[in-house]
Amino acid sequence: MHHIYHTEGIILGSKNFGETGKYYSIFTHDLGMVYASAQGVRKMSSKLRFVLQDFAYVKIDLVQGKDFWRMTSAGKTNMLEKLTKNPGTFEIVSNVANLLKRLLAGVEKNEALFADLINGLSILENTEKKEDLRNIEAIIVLRILNNLGYIGGNEILQNLVKSPFEENLIFEISKSRSRVLWQINKALKETHL
Repeated sequence: MHHIYHTEGIILGSKNFGETGKYYSIFTHDLGMVYASAQGVRKMSSKLRFVLQDFAYVKIDLVQGKDFWRMTSAGKTNMLEKLTKNPGTFEIVSNVANLLKRLLAGVEKNEALFADLINGLSILENTEKKEDLRNIEAIIVLRILNNLGYIGGNEILQNLVKSPFEENLIFEISKSRSRVLWQINKALKETHL
């Protein structure tokens, strides 16, 4: 008998396999990065078809197989549903998803990173100004890198990575944006990924 893991996660991307299946890259609250398959999800009659969309925030049930995870069920969380409606936010979410897929190696729980990601995407979802969108993207990336240990003890950045992820950080980052971007680029170069 396999253990069923109940968790929440953000679908970072998917690929088709077989006639009706899909593989998903999912960053989960309880397991970290998981690569899972779902059989029959591309069938017109599939109930999961509209739930398991790229960049959706979902509740999922997973079973660990020999080589990969399988999704047994999924449901909506009714959060972050407007995230992909705006082309500006869609591009940022896509960039963040690609970064996470690059940096997260496998199953390793990281609650702080998950919380920062959800809070950042919640703020992003309700933002429209182009400059604010760029600032939020920089904060999200900075906090991802910090949670994964790539940002050192830079005093200027401590407020941006340690304080609660709230809208006022948009104004904080605009004061030191060039320094933040330099630190992000330096950290990304050091990852060698």
